[in-house]
Amino acid sequence: MRWTDYKECTELPAAITTITTLTLMLVVSIGTAGTSSAQQLDKRGALQAFEPTGGILGNSVSNLFLNGDSLWAGPFISMTADGGTTWETPSVETLLGESRVFSLDIEGQTVVIGLGYNDEDNGGIQTAGGFLVSTDGGENFTLRQPQIDSPGDTLVTYGVSTIRALDIIVPQQSPPYDVDYDAARGEIWVAGWASGIRKSSDEGRSWERVVLPPDTLDAIQPDVAYDFVIEPRRGNLGNFNHMGFSVLLASDGSIWAGTPKGVNVSTDGESWRRIEPDGTSASMTGSWVVAMAEQVTQSGSAIWMATWEALETGDAGGRSGVSVTRDGGDTFEQVLTGERFIDFAFSGERAWVAGRTSGLFFSDDNGATWTTIRDFTLASPDDRPVKFGTDVLAVAADDDEVWVGTSDGILRSVDGGSTWSSFRVEVPLKPAVETDEIPSVDTFAYPNPFSPVADRFVRIRYETQSASDVEVTIFDFGMNVVRQLPAENRSAGISESVWDGTDGRGLRMANGTYFYSVDTGSGVVWGKILLLE
Repeated sequence: MRWTDYKECTELPAAITTITTLTLMLVVSIGTAGTSSAQQLDKRGALQAFEPTGGILGNSVSNLFLNGDSLWAGPFISMTADGGTTWETPSVETLLGESRVFSLDIEGQTVVIGLGYNDEDNGGIQTAGGFLVSTDGGENFTLRQPQIDSPGDTLVTYGVSTIRALDIIVPQQSPPYDVDYDAARGEIWVAGWASGIRKSSDEGRSWERVVLPPDTLDAIQPDVAYDFVIEPRRGNLGNFNHMGFSVLLASDGSIWAGTPKGVNVSTDGESWRRIEPDGTSASMTGSWVVAMAEQVTQSGSAIWMATWEALETGDAGGRSGVSVTRDGGDTFEQVLTGERFIDFAFSGERAWVAGRTSGLFFSDDNGATWTTIRDFTLASPDDRPVKFGTDVLAVAADDDEVWVGTSDGILRSVDGGSTWSSFRVEVPLKPAVETDEIPSVDTFAYPNPFSPVADRFVRIRYETQSASDVEVTIFDFGMNVVRQLPAENRSAGISESVWDGTDGRGLRMANGTYFYSVDTGSGVVWGKILLLE
């Protein structure tokens, strides 16, 4: 269960940055919105089994879920059960269409994947793509429809009340930012922006609205009569508290729903209490709850929330940070204030927090003190370095290991974060099928063109036939040596070296074309790099 920072959505939609300017694309005819891949369900069935891949399928990794020995990653679905030695993917690509993973939860043998995509025909707006649901650990998946309404579905029975509702009839602006599956209830819960908080009791075949308090009420209960409208905020209409961004089903059976207007708590899914900042240090830092996770230890349970400022909602907290409650929302501890966070994981008493641009954080004392990791020390010379300052997009952990999803691949540590192994997309030197786009070469450099400021370094990829010392030499256009990289001992196989764009004195080189040679001990191969600021 993760709020995702998938590729183009490395922040919440620009339209929501100033929430009062949000105008929902609620059109009368569903035909005007186009047809997503999920709407082709009846023409497709469930697909089967896992297929091996050479590595992860994308370097911008925004979702991670650790399920026993298996790590699942998105936005392209990858899975490893052996610590990253081998990777597999479910055979679901024909079901995905243009959709990618926006959220992910696994409980036992049930896997729920929330799908979404950027609708380029409608300004790139984030759009619901449906759900992939498996009840056999991912061996078979079935595609389910997005959690939207039928036209004219405008009345909701809530206890003694019949409440009016705005029918959300198009998938635009309703991507599944967060999903959580409750095995005890047999329910899937989803936080879907304009579609609010919804749940399914039949493995995603149908969805029902979850009625939350409007902005004007702090609580609702089904035995009280109400007259309000269930609708997300649109300009000056609607409710911020009817916009869903995170959902959590806690170990004690309580349900937590995060919106721009605070967090809503329920013990039965019917009666709700809404909590928002009051400006004191014992309340939340901000009212916009974009991610939640539960830490269960011998000393009890704590709910951790990524709470952002949302001044347009009347946010009395007015600051971003992390808000932690250990008493069901009665009081909060504020930690890491002033930063925007997006994901949590726990290794026993240790809490891990993903800070996107601010790095990875961990605390061993309930958040009193923190250690920050911005540069990831590699566990082995054969591990490929990650750019300094890379975005930290997701984190997953247990007592034995921690995994981090970044904008530059996946990292794994088995020593508490001291050193890391790295996993990136495996681009072959000699592909099985050669094309103009993927030719067969002895070496290549990437990114190319290369910017020392934006990229930090360029990777030089090559293959060694046996374990040997590898020497990489950089030449300018006149074939003058400008840098001799230190010799590195490499194991047999595909390896990489890096150049930071400086000469032997540490001075940054000018824009232009540079050549390089790689002496692998069994031969020399050549390549070219374009350095461009």
